[in-house]
Amino acid sequence: MCTNNNCESLSDLLCTIVNVQKQTECPNVCAGGCDRPFLGTPNACLYNTRPVSLYSCPSNTLWTMPYGDAEDTSTVFRVENVDGCCATMRVLAPGETEGTYTATDSFFTINLNCVGAVQCGADTLVSGL
Repeated sequence: MCTNNNCESLSDLLCTIVNVQKQTECPNVCAGGCDRPFLGTPNACLYNTRPVSLYSCPSNTLWTMPYGDAEDTSTVFRVENVDGCCATMRVLAPGETEGTYTATDSFFTINLNCVGAVQCGADTLVSGL
């Protein structure tokens, strides 16, 4: 089992993502990175998801999860909930256009002690939420 001393910081980061996904207003601030306090840009707040990819520790392998009929897999997820060192993720399927996603009905809960890194994608509007 992987032991990760970053559980608290990963939990804080993912909680920030959950909170900004729930916001309906776009603040007029400039910030960057996975933990910026809004989705999109101050001039374009029409997104509902900050997609993430997860890397396992200690191997730094990209997490892949099945969805649909289990023949399809994805490495892109939407953070739905965080409870301590556990996070519930929704699997996102690739959308019709590059860089877009569709929500699936596939969820999983991950122990953040098994996550070595989180990579955030560009904020996007996910259909099916």
